[in-house]
Amino acid sequence: MRFFSMKNKVGNIVIKDHVIRYVELKQKQPLVLHTCEEWPLPEGIVRDGKIVNEEQLTEVLEQCVDEWKIKHRRVRFLVPDPLVVIRKISLPKNVDVEDIRSYLFMEIGATIPLPFEDAVFDYAVLEKTKEALHVLLFAAPEANVMQYAELFEAVKLKPIVADISPLSLYRLFYTFDLANDVDHFLFVQFDLSSLNVSVFHQHRPMFTRQLAFDSQWIYWEKTNEGWKWLKEGEPEWQLEDVYKELERVMNFYRFSLQKGEAQITRIVITGDHPLIHTFSHLLQERLDVVVEMLTLPLAIDPAYYLPIGLGLKEGNAHASRN
Repeated sequence: MRFFSMKNKVGNIVIKDHVIRYVELKQKQPLVLHTCEEWPLPEGIVRDGKIVNEEQLTEVLEQCVDEWKIKHRRVRFLVPDPLVVIRKISLPKNVDVEDIRSYLFMEIGATIPLPFEDAVFDYAVLEKTKEALHVLLFAAPEANVMQYAELFEAVKLKPIVADISPLSLYRLFYTFDLANDVDHFLFVQFDLSSLNVSVFHQHRPMFTRQLAFDSQWIYWEKTNEGWKWLKEGEPEWQLEDVYKELERVMNFYRFSLQKGEAQITRIVITGDHPLIHTFSHLLQERLDVVVEMLTLPLAIDPAYYLPIGLGLKEGNAHASRN
């Protein structure tokens, strides 16, 4: 039985511009972790989620596979946030639920425009009304997603399913009974190299966006004493710009998406940025909204929350390709 369970382990890997993180779960209920690993990436290998130096990234991943002893492991992976488009679309009311995938396959790029030609996609049904069938479309450029999948295969890993970070994060949030049907949740992923926001209401993603953010992450250095800022001047100046970007998102959600009838009621912050706690306090002082750090009863760095949420995903299949 021990040998059988080892054979069926699935790893969960997240690649960001500045880091690779890897998690394996020992069990899901209750949640018990088996492995948590991290490997920093130099600047210029991955930029805005796109692989810039494939040869160098392959070398780094080969080192990770050897050091973490995960050769031939099946893995789930996250499609980087800058590549993902989430869009609410209305299909003709006569489209049957079981025919949605084939309908989307035919119409993406035609009546359903996307900012890239060939897409991998998935969807979630929102509601069916007298006028239309409303679904939430998740899409990413096929070339970039397949580049990651082929990269994993090249280093002797077996990619079995891809996911997106907002769903992985919410899955973890939901697992710990932190969600509800009432609040409009704004999740803020404030990482060293990126800033991503997503809105969930009634357990459905309503909106996601990668925000403009001058991260300057190459000027941060992790030491035994903590994070050290290497540039002249204080790094807190960045937080004002982040706050303004977040304020724009909240106004867009309230007045454009909800037509003034609803607004963000809770902000949940997570990520690995050294100033994340300072930013949380800044929001609490300025906004008349509940602001909280995502803190789970796990003896683990919150930087690993995303791959843990990925590990809670069910299923073994890739999204459809268009």
